[in-house]
Amino acid sequence: MARLKNTFWQRNKYKLSGLILVLPFWFLYQSLNPEFPPALESRQAGPFLVTPMPFDHKPPYQHHDEFVKDFLLTFNQGDIADIRQAYLNIGPSPLPLATLQQGESGILHGSRHGQHVHAIAKPKLAAEDRIWLVIEDWQGNQYQAQWPVPTALFLP
Repeated sequence: MARLKNTFWQRNKYKLSGLILVLPFWFLYQSLNPEFPPALESRQAGPFLVTPMPFDHKPPYQHHDEFVKDFLLTFNQGDIADIRQAYLNIGPSPLPLATLQQGESGILHGSRHGQHVHAIAKPKLAAEDRIWLVIEDWQGNQYQAQWPVPTALFLP
């Protein structure tokens, strides 16, 4: 028969296994009950009525050597099929389409139920920055909409 010393580890190692069994349920609960910030107000961009919603109140993060901020855009009016390309960026002015087409960040993608976008941003957002949406339809018409950046996204 093996003799075990009555150490703290020997007395409490079963608690670690119990914790490992409970943690997946905690993470499952968190993933099934996400908390999103409130959506920004709807704005008109040509024939489209768009409502953006940030995924969180965190500052922009680095994604493929660019700083981006995730948004969900819902189109309340207008047909998504009429959009040739659409981009979202955060800054003092909208970026031109020629610049936006050079990379993969900033382009809207998704379904008619919601468009996801990694909005191109700076590492630190400022009060003069705006959220800019640029839409081009199949006829070559360009539409723009802008929103103020929520103050919760500014770094302290």
